[in-house]
Amino acid sequence: MSSSSLALALTDLLLRPGFGSRRTPDRVFDRMLGEAFPGGAAEADREFVDGFRSLLGWWAEAEHLTPVGWQSAQRHVRRHLTNRARINRLIAENPAIAEEPIERPVFVVGLPRTATTLTHGVLSLSAEHRCPLLWELLAPDLEVPPARRREAMAPARQLVRGTNLFAPRFRDIHALVVEGPEECTFALPHALMPLAQARIPAYRDWHYAHDFVPDYRHLKRVYQVLQYGRPRRRWVLKSPMHLEHLAALRTVFPDATIVWTHRDPETVMGSFCSLVEHGMSLSVRPLDPHDIGATWLELLSRSTERGIAARAGIPPESLVDVPYSWLGADPATGGVPKLYAAVGARWTDAEAARLPEVVARPKGSRPHRYDLSRYGLSRADVETAFAGYNALRAEVDRA
Repeated sequence: MSSSSLALALTDLLLRPGFGSRRTPDRVFDRMLGEAFPGGAAEADREFVDGFRSLLGWWAEAEHLTPVGWQSAQRHVRRHLTNRARINRLIAENPAIAEEPIERPVFVVGLPRTATTLTHGVLSLSAEHRCPLLWELLAPDLEVPPARRREAMAPARQLVRGTNLFAPRFRDIHALVVEGPEECTFALPHALMPLAQARIPAYRDWHYAHDFVPDYRHLKRVYQVLQYGRPRRRWVLKSPMHLEHLAALRTVFPDATIVWTHRDPETVMGSFCSLVEHGMSLSVRPLDPHDIGATWLELLSRSTERGIAARAGIPPESLVDVPYSWLGADPATGGVPKLYAAVGARWTDAEAARLPEVVARPKGSRPHRYDLSRYGLSRADVETAFAGYNALRAEVDRA
């Protein structure tokens, strides 16, 4: 047994006494709600709260959930409730937060494993840009005094330490860095993240029917809090999960620039299913790789279909398509200057000097290897599911 497997098995044993609480998820949720909102949630928060109550109940019923998985579910829900309450309090104490302008933000979108993280990192090099850091997304707050900075980073340190301990291969695929740029998924209330941690079909169906405009209004308030009292710079934001919600995103951020990264969906599916498998191994045993393949083929193909439908409403000057080749062998002289020009940013010697540290693989990481067939998928399955997207990619490549 590997050291990571042993650590996970021991942690499951330690958490088993509390595992029975999954039989009473409403009681668990009421306790969390009381801690986050001691005076009770306001009517304006009712839909937000009810969504998470439902999620926790469905998560409690997930097949093959482990004690670590149930603990992770509770932490996920508690974090969102706590952050919502904190943001409400901060805006009540400082009403000017709600007037903070989030002007011309850049949103990096695209299927996962299409270099969204690399594109986000490249755009973060500019001193004129502002990317949210992992620790800020996990616990958004006003400027933290130096003496409290380590305390404020504690949730992010715990997440990174636990992931690296229990699923060491995960960092070879997507390294989490406490003080590094990270994606909006951690702050967007009802993203697909729970479906990468457990099999929750009821949440998937609820997610499909959910109106995401309120979620993006919440996300805007997160960035208003992180901007308040600090120098204003152009936000550069990122999440593959934005792809299916471009219409809602643009309702709340109408002047946003959308940077859409592209890659062969066959590679995407193999790579992303591997990422999900490594992450889900913390929470579910035994795993069913074929179920992972079927689930995410549906979720991601639907996401691209919705993204393609929303493209028609995006002005051409607000949409930047980024083929995977742009960030290939020599990005400094190829795609990166083009990317900066396309979003209206300056590419200077200062950014060029720091580019190698962004494009380099994390120190000590190993190559990521995966096999599409492990997830019960064939190239024909992927080509059929992504036929419309492959037609779009062909247009992007020609352009």
